[in-house]
Amino acid sequence: MQRTEDRLTLAAFATVSLLAGGNAVGIRFSDRELDPLWGAALRFGAASLLLLAVMGIGRMSFPKGRALAGAVLFGILNFGVTSALVYYALVRLHAGFGQTVLSVTPLATLLLAVAQGLERFRVAAAVGTVLATAGVAVISRTPLGGDVPVGSFLALLGGVCCFAQATVLVRRLPRVHPVTMNAVGMSAASVLLLAGSAAVGDTWHLPERAATWWALAYMVVAGSVLTFVLYLYVVHRWSASRAAYVFVVIPVVTIVLSAWLDHEPLPASLLLGTPLILVGVYVGALRRRSRGTARGEP
Repeated sequence: MQRTEDRLTLAAFATVSLLAGGNAVGIRFSDRELDPLWGAALRFGAASLLLLAVMGIGRMSFPKGRALAGAVLFGILNFGVTSALVYYALVRLHAGFGQTVLSVTPLATLLLAVAQGLERFRVAAAVGTVLATAGVAVISRTPLGGDVPVGSFLALLGGVCCFAQATVLVRRLPRVHPVTMNAVGMSAASVLLLAGSAAVGDTWHLPERAATWWALAYMVVAGSVLTFVLYLYVVHRWSASRAAYVFVVIPVVTIVLSAWLDHEPLPASLLLGTPLILVGVYVGALRRRSRGTARGEP
């Protein structure tokens, strides 16, 4: 039974990594026609309606009290603030560079979890993150001294911290079904994003280009509903920092899709960086550890 659960969790981890790989590319397409906050509000508003419909069909009840407050806070951090920052950053940053920065999420998650007493600091996790991030940097050929807009870079780092804290928060809250948690969280985030969009004077209009519609459809169904339901499934079974390793697998998918759909050059360094990423993920997340290494991990 334990082995079956481990395999299901690993399968969910792999599926999240694949599906989420298309999100940065989808955001780039969305940003070309829609204002960033308005595009994010459309995405999560549609995804929340879909999840609420699933809740209705499955007769799932809404959380109450601390669980409800936690779901709302999770949504504001994970979808609202994070998306606003990432959407803004990717207006001027390529998806490959963006994913390189986002690949430090496991380390940020580990440090936050340690600071809040949920996990012990693990050298293997830190080493795994460094190896994996180096692999992502090799793949995307990110220039350390390149012309990177400072504001966009800081926004991306802010997104990393918010997403990491949201993942840690899930481990502190009463357990809520992943569908319900995401339905409540995305609904709260949509309201926040709409308010922010109105405050900055975004133009509210539906897409006119077919490419934007396809990008939104993907991000709603695969990149939001399926990805985040499965991600919470993984977080409930692994430690927060271990689950966050999806962020160092995602870039491989993102860079390949960027080359195919957005005409970014496909680097030959993919063959050099991918093994580093795989080794980093193995060392930091998949290698078997003795029980009790991370508090609260089954």
